[in-house]
Amino acid sequence: MSVEGYLSILLHAHLPFVRHPEHERFLEEDWLYEAITESYLPLLAMMETLARDEVPFRLTLVLTPTLLSMWADSLLMERYARHLGRMIDLARLEVERTRDREEFHTLAQFYLNRFLWAKRTLCEQRQGDLIGAFRDLEDRGNLEILTCAATHAYLPLLAPFPEAISAQVEIAVQEHLRFLGRKPRGIWLPECGYSWGVEKILARHGLSYFFVDTHGLMLADPQPIYGPYAPMLTAAGPAVFGRDRWTTRQVWSSQDGYPGDSEYREYYRDIGYELDLEYLRPFIQPTGDRKNTGFKYFRITGQTDRKEVYRPERAVGKARQHAEHFVAERVFQCQTLQQALGGKAPIIVCPYDAELFGHWWFEGPWFLEFVFRKLAALSIGVQSITPAEYLSAHPTHQVGTPAPSSWGQLGYSQMWLNETNDWIYPHLHWSTGRMIELARAHPEASGLTRRCLDQMARELMLAQSSDWAFIMKSGTMVDYAVRRTREHLVAFRALHQELLSDQISETELARLEQAHNLFPTLDYRIYR
Repeated sequence: MSVEGYLSILLHAHLPFVRHPEHERFLEEDWLYEAITESYLPLLAMMETLARDEVPFRLTLVLTPTLLSMWADSLLMERYARHLGRMIDLARLEVERTRDREEFHTLAQFYLNRFLWAKRTLCEQRQGDLIGAFRDLEDRGNLEILTCAATHAYLPLLAPFPEAISAQVEIAVQEHLRFLGRKPRGIWLPECGYSWGVEKILARHGLSYFFVDTHGLMLADPQPIYGPYAPMLTAAGPAVFGRDRWTTRQVWSSQDGYPGDSEYREYYRDIGYELDLEYLRPFIQPTGDRKNTGFKYFRITGQTDRKEVYRPERAVGKARQHAEHFVAERVFQCQTLQQALGGKAPIIVCPYDAELFGHWWFEGPWFLEFVFRKLAALSIGVQSITPAEYLSAHPTHQVGTPAPSSWGQLGYSQMWLNETNDWIYPHLHWSTGRMIELARAHPEASGLTRRCLDQMARELMLAQSSDWAFIMKSGTMVDYAVRRTREHLVAFRALHQELLSDQISETELARLEQAHNLFPTLDYRIYR
């Protein structure tokens, strides 16, 4: 069967490092628990089902170092198990509460079964080892796992300090090897943010390819012959793939894309904000603040406040229809592009946030399963493929330099540098400069000095996370994002002053090491 085109679906799984051992229950830790239950476990189950059924599929998955660190953290995973226990208790109460309302009672039982399944699958059968489960799929050849900058720093705004970009990439490669047993071949630049020269740093750390948004490739020098439907090779070596715009809107948009269909589950209606506070108190914040519980009984319905009851079986059917439409569109797109490209089979690169599938778009994992099943059943040649497989089969490409770009609002750096967050960059740049100076001034530190320098590097990387600037701009959980940024910057400055005055507080240093315990092999000398 001749190949008319390739489909490369990439899921970017990422959460910022959130760990608060000083609190028994902390609201922002729920980001991890919700994502495991609603996205990571369903996506894992989807892939394992396809592999068990011997459906030939290829998927690319980014697992960021901060996410891997949280998955491997015994405190967080123990707390996740307790979280599941509370959700199971709530589900049982909901089953009883809705007993006289059949449509809600059926959904309550549905949620009870899902939470029981999550606990059985991860906590009992896998002993909390999510990393090993995804590694097994990569070993089978169905999955390619990529890395990302260590703390998801937005690299274009670190451009004045190539040492800082290199440090982010070096730790990412080290952590990937530590957790997954192999070095990554490709990298997802955080927020798809590219600036000139990054490819040289990637090459130095053994990375073979990366991605830019559509305009990052279309505005490349020279202009790409095949547009975003074939990678370019940079002069430094790594290949660069461009995002396909057509598939983005179909899957990403809640207004014009599939996720906005009336049959799908309504994200914004949750019993955590609707039922009696005393009934919910054991399952929300100890402060009494309401929050999402995951119990959502309504479907999108339409532009109305009068929502109708969610029916999973109808939503699954709609996910199947949308998957068939998506694949049919890709077949037509490949056939059309192949003619336009002079017979060259295009590669359509479709990157999405993994958390879209399951958490924001509840039916997303079903949609993906149906997409891969439909692709496997095609009688014409549109194949799913990973970028590394494509480069291995097609090693010759045009050489060029992509344009600075991102996949953020308006396509550049506005989301991470604006009036809501610009105050952070003088502090980040000052701290980065001091870190580079200290790494050069202490070529072989040891003892308490070595621990202090390592923790300074850790605090700096955590402050560089793009998540905090993004949250400040988006307007959700702003206080927490500001607090986290200040917390890491203040810790860095305090350690810096203690180091210069030769008065390092071992007690405070140990507290920081215990609270912010990621990257255990970090060596401050990566900033030299």
